[in-house]
Amino acid sequence: QEVVNEESEEESNGVNLMEFSDEILLHILSYVPCTDLVLNVRRTCRKLATLCLDKSLTHTVLLQKDYKVDKDKVKQLMRDIGKEIYQLNMAGCYWLPSSSIDHVTRCKNLVKLNLSGCHVTSLRLSKMLSTLQHLRSLAIDVNPGFDASQLSSECKATLSRVSELKQTLYTPSYGVVPCCTSLEKLLLYFEILDRSREGFMLSGQLMVGESNVPHYQNLRIFYARLAPGYVNQEVVRLYLAVLSDRTPENLHAFLISAPGSFAETGATKNLLDSMARNVRLDALQLPKAWINGSGLLQHLKFNNPFYFSFSRCTLSGGHLIQRVINGGKDLKSLTSLNLSGCVHCLAPESLFRKAEDDIDSSILESLVVSCCNLRHLNLSAAHHHSSESIGNHLCQLLSRLKHLLSLALPVCSITDVAASVEKPPSTPNLVPQTFGRKVRIGIQTYPRNLGDQANQKIESSVFWALMGSLRFLETLEIIGSSFSSAMPRNEPAIRNSLPPCVRAQSVGDSEVAAISQLTYLQSLTLAQLPNILTGSGLISIGLQCQHLRTLSLANLGMMGKVVYMSALMDMLKHCKCLRDLRLEQPYFCAGAQFFQALSHCSSLQRLCIVSRSGTLQSDAVMSFMANCLEVIMCHMFMGESLTVCKNLQQSIVRSFQAERPALNVVIFPLLHEDLTEVIRDVPMRHLDEITLFKSRVAEEPPNLWW
Repeated sequence: QEVVNEESEEESNGVNLMEFSDEILLHILSYVPCTDLVLNVRRTCRKLATLCLDKSLTHTVLLQKDYKVDKDKVKQLMRDIGKEIYQLNMAGCYWLPSSSIDHVTRCKNLVKLNLSGCHVTSLRLSKMLSTLQHLRSLAIDVNPGFDASQLSSECKATLSRVSELKQTLYTPSYGVVPCCTSLEKLLLYFEILDRSREGFMLSGQLMVGESNVPHYQNLRIFYARLAPGYVNQEVVRLYLAVLSDRTPENLHAFLISAPGSFAETGATKNLLDSMARNVRLDALQLPKAWINGSGLLQHLKFNNPFYFSFSRCTLSGGHLIQRVINGGKDLKSLTSLNLSGCVHCLAPESLFRKAEDDIDSSILESLVVSCCNLRHLNLSAAHHHSSESIGNHLCQLLSRLKHLLSLALPVCSITDVAASVEKPPSTPNLVPQTFGRKVRIGIQTYPRNLGDQANQKIESSVFWALMGSLRFLETLEIIGSSFSSAMPRNEPAIRNSLPPCVRAQSVGDSEVAAISQLTYLQSLTLAQLPNILTGSGLISIGLQCQHLRTLSLANLGMMGKVVYMSALMDMLKHCKCLRDLRLEQPYFCAGAQFFQALSHCSSLQRLCIVSRSGTLQSDAVMSFMANCLEVIMCHMFMGESLTVCKNLQQSIVRSFQAERPALNVVIFPLLHEDLTEVIRDVPMRHLDEITLFKSRVAEEPPNLWW
């Protein structure tokens, strides 16, 4: 009776949620998905019924990662609050049928609409846009079969008022660009394959009747990102042809992201010359062939630049300081800088320099001083070796950038100079030159107090100090300078890998433990850390980094054995907020113990495992999928037979597809010749964000699209 009385007293003294002010309740409700607010929460009581329809909650509706939404919920949502929606984001809702797009016509007041990754035909697009007279921002996909001649005059009238367009091309086409006569921002994503499913070579020539070129006179931002392939290069040249004739006077951001070799032509040279004469830029990214060996940067003029990307260019540090940083003038505005793959960017010149030579710390210091407000910095895919000069280590200089939110570094750049000279006893055998079981690794012996010695040493290391100074860092990538994923885009799986840099041989568990100081860390990528012995640092990260949402681990420790499996399983038990997990490691065993530990990640939504000669237990996978109700993506590319993979994939789809409409399952042998055909059917959202490995820090300007 006393216990009951105490509980009743506690309840009477407790705070009723409905007693909070409307402002506080609205703030709480802003974290609830709009579908839940409208279809569930507002039915609980009168007060919430009113608050859930407040303009602050219905003005912008985000469905892009609401994996539980289905066609019926979309229909009901548009019927209830369609007229109140001004911004609608359905990007990546690949699981919704085309008929769901028809309900968008109820949103008569739409100003911004994102349908990237949705199935939209020409006729459906025409019908929908004909009713959206207030639309000013649009994102769509252009798929094979798209026909601009099917667009009605009312649809074209709407497009003529659109000022922002994001267009993803899966077929050679101008899409709706020629209809958008008021464009100020144009984002183009070229995802055209060189071969059709039947094996025929595709051409970059546009369809007959599409010779009417875009209207760029009001353009302020031009962005183009190309997937590998010559067809994408051919098509983007057609888009650029008009720009070379007449460069828009208000152009202030010009960005082209192209992998591999994208040769400069006479037309592109005329375009760049015209830009040098007529515009002042705030953001710049060009293919490496357009910058290498040219004096372009010397002639381009900049206003208040906020983004630069010189990814994979042979730009030397001397040119970077002289032509871009300009002695530190007007670079306080720069917030994002991508120098990924710029092997000479921290050296005075590149003519007689080897990629492994020490950096010039004075160049990095000038960069840090001039760009003191940097929030995103990518220095990966290069050998940035610090000299023995006291106080001039790369980590010490970067610690001055107090505003950094995301950072990408090569593994060899974070080691202490002394540590790289004093190699650990296991170095010769940690990363054998050949994979598999051809080389007998054996069991190494270490002093019992090796871990304690390492922890004491790391606390005085430059990397430990760097992590301690960047307390608000949200994204960190530590990637081996010679690392390449076993799953490159549009190519067969890689069977061999280059050995890690010599300077990276000492980077292991203690450096990983230093990362646990980043309390607000949300995304972590670790690739090709050769001296991982137990993975103990991962446990520290799991305990301390409670905001971690994305984790990507690749080729840690010796390649013939997953030495960190026990520590990884302990880590996962603490990752309650983890949503995306990507693991790439040869001989990875995805068994019952692993999936039991992974089941503790109650928020997990996407899982990708890439493992040459890796194995899996089908029963363990099925049990995991049954326990983790939020998982909607399961990609596993292992060493199992095609029959085992197909049977497991079919079982997962058959058991869980009905209750998880967004479920996407791909289980396939990594070294199978048809892997590229399987990859092309993966939704672009998953492929780009998790399945394919790449550095994502400063990949594109911040807030490029909402």
